[in-house]
Amino acid sequence: MFPFHLLRSFYPFENPIGFGASDFVELALAALLVLLVIARPVLEPMASKLALRTGWCMLLLGLLPLALRLVLLVHYPIPTPYVADEFSYILLADTLRHFRLTNPPHALPQFFETYFVLQQPTYSSIYALGQGLVLALGWLVFGHPWAGVALSVAALCALCYWMLRAWTTPGWALLGGLLAVIQFGPLNQWMNSYWGGAVCAAAGCLVFGSLPRLRARWRRRDAVLLGAGIAIHLLTRPYECIFLCLAVILFFLPVWRDRDAIRNLIRTAVIVGLVVLPAIGLTLFHNQQVTGNWTTHPYALSRYEYGIPTSFTFQPKAVPHRDLTPQQQLDYLVQADLHGDRTDTVGTYLERLGRNVRFYRFFFLVPLYLALPFYFFRTRYARYAWVLLVLLVFALGTNFYSYFFTHYIAAETCLFVLIGVTALERLSRIGWRGSPIGLHAARLLIFLCLAHFVFWYGLHLFRTQDFASAAIRYETWDAINYGDPDGRIAIATQLAQAPGTHLVFVRYWPQHRFKEWVFNAADIDAARVVWARDLGSDEDEKLRHYYPGRTVWLLEPDARPPRLSRYLSATSSGIQELRW
Repeated sequence: MFPFHLLRSFYPFENPIGFGASDFVELALAALLVLLVIARPVLEPMASKLALRTGWCMLLLGLLPLALRLVLLVHYPIPTPYVADEFSYILLADTLRHFRLTNPPHALPQFFETYFVLQQPTYSSIYALGQGLVLALGWLVFGHPWAGVALSVAALCALCYWMLRAWTTPGWALLGGLLAVIQFGPLNQWMNSYWGGAVCAAAGCLVFGSLPRLRARWRRRDAVLLGAGIAIHLLTRPYECIFLCLAVILFFLPVWRDRDAIRNLIRTAVIVGLVVLPAIGLTLFHNQQVTGNWTTHPYALSRYEYGIPTSFTFQPKAVPHRDLTPQQQLDYLVQADLHGDRTDTVGTYLERLGRNVRFYRFFFLVPLYLALPFYFFRTRYARYAWVLLVLLVFALGTNFYSYFFTHYIAAETCLFVLIGVTALERLSRIGWRGSPIGLHAARLLIFLCLAHFVFWYGLHLFRTQDFASAAIRYETWDAINYGDPDGRIAIATQLAQAPGTHLVFVRYWPQHRFKEWVFNAADIDAARVVWARDLGSDEDEKLRHYYPGRTVWLLEPDARPPRLSRYLSATSSGIQELRW
């Protein structure tokens, strides 16, 4: 405990020494800078030696984000899913961990209609298999799907260093790996949610790390890794995999001028094809199991049935096809308004492209923006110009879809790290009248990146309630699970403390927006808690009779806080309730 509660408040008049927010920040930055200056003569030689040992570096960079996040579990427990996509991915993982690709439809599916989940012809998530496979692996081995999330982030940080070893020197590659830990590690959304991102990013590391190695030696091992990266990405983000394959083709275009290289390229293409083929087969088989058609993806079937997700640019918007209740149709149309454009034209495409620029802050710490212009000095070399071309291809290609989230372009993550590291390396070479001013500037920017992470991580690590409420709201792109904003944890705790099995009817108020509460396990009937839509007293009786041994509840999530009460009986005038 700090003496006199020095960090209890940001207000200087409430601290005995008179320090305010800016004083604490300045003192922390100054102390960190002094510490690094003193330690640099020892740290730099050690880092240079370590950078040459690929295996040890990958192990260290893989363990570091895991260790840092596990330390925070005291204040920030294992993340709770909040977004509809997360629940759908967890349903997919639950299905896969029972060694099934889908689930049979429920006898009363109308009670379980929800976002991003199919009820007919089978009960299934609409998403591709990749993220679900990783969550299922963590669930099977460690008992919780979040373990798969954490392991995927560890793989990303380790593979980012491996990728950079093919593009730059070992020392700068190690720095890039550390920047990946800082940017995509314990405080990042990808590690604190179930949406994914790190799986695709790790796949991108395999692809973009294999390409220069193949051009240099044409080894079979690198061809296998290239195929593995494409296969993982195909299983995770099938649409964006088109642009990843296009990036590979563009990289090898200059090879067509060399006959010997063409023979190597053909042999490589065969190996890559053989590695990717099982992923293609698994995707087709998954389609057939879920939708009954080998070429109909669950995502596409969801759009046909519900009109959500919305369509690509320049295509007519889908409308809800299945017979839904008025509340369900309203929910889905509200979501379409919030996440998709009603009418897409060239103008709206360009407008959306401009809006999406802000998402690229997710991949760069602010100090690196000062170094980024120096990357263009490297674009006189073809492969560094190719990096910018790949970024452009992904930006334009993903913009054809009405949604945009950072995990859509996650495969490019290592390229963003490469750009930052290359820019810093080029900056460090600048001198002025014999003075290495560029080296000093690069070190200062690296220090600021480290200070940014140390400040926010330290704030979370030594969190007190007053201090957190005063400071955490000023975080930008960090996304660690803080509090219980929707009241889901409180409701889950209340149900966990009640004995027996339960059936919870979810009743939305007229002003309800599209935050959904109806999500269930892969085996609905065997679940301890079954969540169902309240369809009115007469309809609800059907589900109550279907589950005669369950305690029946009524949940009103639009109350503040959400209200859970006993659902005792139905009458002609409505539902009689006994408040819990």
